Amino acid sequence: MSIEEKAGQLGSRWIGNQPRPAAPAPDEGPGAQSAPMEDAFAQKAGLGLEEAAAAGLGHLTRVYGSAPVSPAEGAAELARQQAVVVEASRLGIPAIAHEECLTGVTTYGATVYPAAIAWGATFDPELIGEMAAAIGRDLAQLGVHQGLSPLMDVVRDYRWGRVEETLGEDPYLVAQLGSAYVRGLQDAGIIATLKHFVGYSASRSGRNHGPVSMGRREVIDVLLPPFEAAVAAGAGSVMHSYSDIDSVPAGVDSWLLHEILREEWGFTGTVVSDYWATPFLASMHRIVEDEAGAAEQTIRAGMDVELPDTICFSHLPELVRNGSLPEEFLDRAARRVLTQKAGLGLLDPGWNPKVDAPEDIRLDPPQNRAIARRLAETSIILLEPGTALPLGDHTEIAVVGPCADDPRTFMGCYAFPNHVLPKFPGHQDGLGIEIPTVLEALRAELSGTRIVHETGCSVMGQDRSGIPAAVAAAEAADLCIAFVGDLAGMFGLGSSGEGCDVDDLTLPGVQAELLEALSATGTPLVVVLVSGRPYALGDVAPRAAGLVQAFMPGEEGGAALAGVLSGRVEPGGRLPVQIPRRPGGQPYTYLQPPLGEPSSISSVDVRPLYPFGYGRSYTSFEMSGFEIDQTEMPTDGRFRVGLTVRNTGERPGSEVVQLYLSDPVASVVRPVHWLAGFARVRLEPGQSARVVLEVHADRTALVGRDLQRLVEPGVIGVSVGTSSRDLPFEGSVTLTGPVRPVGHDRVLDTPAEVTML
Repeated sequence: MSIEEKAGQLGSRWIGNQPRPAAPAPDEGPGAQSAPMEDAFAQKAGLGLEEAAAAGLGHLTRVYGSAPVSPAEGAAELARQQAVVVEASRLGIPAIAHEECLTGVTTYGATVYPAAIAWGATFDPELIGEMAAAIGRDLAQLGVHQGLSPLMDVVRDYRWGRVEETLGEDPYLVAQLGSAYVRGLQDAGIIATLKHFVGYSASRSGRNHGPVSMGRREVIDVLLPPFEAAVAAGAGSVMHSYSDIDSVPAGVDSWLLHEILREEWGFTGTVVSDYWATPFLASMHRIVEDEAGAAEQTIRAGMDVELPDTICFSHLPELVRNGSLPEEFLDRAARRVLTQKAGLGLLDPGWNPKVDAPEDIRLDPPQNRAIARRLAETSIILLEPGTALPLGDHTEIAVVGPCADDPRTFMGCYAFPNHVLPKFPGHQDGLGIEIPTVLEALRAELSGTRIVHETGCSVMGQDRSGIPAAVAAAEAADLCIAFVGDLAGMFGLGSSGEGCDVDDLTLPGVQAELLEALSATGTPLVVVLVSGRPYALGDVAPRAAGLVQAFMPGEEGGAALAGVLSGRVEPGGRLPVQIPRRPGGQPYTYLQPPLGEPSSISSVDVRPLYPFGYGRSYTSFEMSGFEIDQTEMPTDGRFRVGLTVRNTGERPGSEVVQLYLSDPVASVVRPVHWLAGFARVRLEPGQSARVVLEVHADRTALVGRDLQRLVEPGVIGVSVGTSSRDLPFEGSVTLTGPVRPVGHDRVLDTPAEVTML
């Protein structure tokens, strides 16, 4: 291959990304965009596909996910683009087609599953893997090869707009669920892409693309483990983040992209840039003078493919020819991309770009919706049943709030209706899928009850004119249910989502005023949060007759919520992030060292209203028989923790048994405790199960002062319960022997065995 042909395999082209004819008016904000600075780069990258692929092309970007097209139209366009790529270049190598797939395939008419933060609330890796396999099958039948999911970012600040896209604030929970997603997607033949590697979720003040002030020890101990687990699960690609950590952008950090990812973890797949992260090295990070400098630094560090368009990497041939870049770096990246293409069958003789996607292909079939329904039901968190839940007999119920009758509030910012359709305001064919609102679902669920609806206010904005009508409806009813929360969008067009960060954790707009007015009526008030992040509920909870948290529950969220409220469905969710008491005083995540805990030496009380792992049920559970099979073991041993769970209520339900470890005396400061294992247990009334979790000494490892991971001798605390602050069973194990260094081959999980009694 020539230098140009090697470089061609490292580039991409986004034909569907066209600049808008005119910029929005100044008072209209930034306009709808699906990637940062989309319009500016669309103009900059404006080569035709034939010209862009003259020496070959690595990736085709978002053929299905750029406009509302049918599967047949998208398949025809993908085949057309692949034919151009093959015919335009001497070697005729097809491109890898990639697409977003965080809440399902990001294309018109595809199933919209719950947002990823709702996956976190399930504590159910098996269910997440089942969903990912369904997403993978849909991508495969469309001819897409690579999915840009899952997010393995660990939440560090709830104000960050992309909390909704994460799996929560605990590294082990994120690792287990994200790895299950990877296995499900890749078993369907689709390359999973881990993002954003790394630090993106830890920006100052939760500001999108903000700098990250974090030492390497915290990076290694908190942010890297989920990525490490997902690499071990077989992920084929990694997307580096926009972040600069301690003043070094991730895209030029050879410590991250080469030493950790490749040398330590043994990763053999491809590293792709986040969209336009490479030119950002010059325009935003300002560590290079120009795009050529950006290309040189990032490929030296270990990056392989520039997405979504070839801008900086177009300079690679000249950099090699003028001696600035040794050709071996080009060879290294091209070899990785071509190896991946060979594994996908793109280099096989007789490969045909035609995709068999007939007009009647169904991207939202009943089997997908069934998975979406189970996910939604399992993710909904009962914070307080209060006096009103499950619903009893009522003559008239007032249903109010901006999330009651707007299906878009059920979906994350990477769901097609919220991600792409706002760019097409004239589109006349609706959202493309059936998404019953919770108002519609409640009317179907409670057919014998009169339901009156008033919106009260919008999610955002300061219009209070609808509040009096909502108050009147509440006063006339014997129960009021308020659905408040978020509307996901992009870059300031939503209250949650990419680029939709917030100053504090007050409910958006005037929704807090709406709740205040409804509470003052004296009518029992059930509050349902439909949101992408946790909001401060310290003023709400004491006055609520019931309190429910639903993290953007997807297209089946309306029916799931109606079922939970009525009692037909047993709520199964547990908090993957904490619910704060007050809107300020960041951070709130449970994973804190001793000095991060409440203290008399600070006037700020950071105790949550509801802790990580918390969730109530309509039935009751009893735990007993706690035991640890040994009190002493070597630093390479393992111990087993067991207890019995019994459903003591009159309804079937689920409990999530949570195991936490602590390190009372260590060579570095450690968290007060951390989640080390969990098991979801489903029980019928009166049924019992024995839960045994096997903990290897590797699960106690810390990052030492020399940044090496070590298992140290000493006492390890062992606690079991139902949340990070409800741990009634406590014991300890003493590790004996020498300090033991451990690496990527250490034990990364805590297997759970559930035996029905």
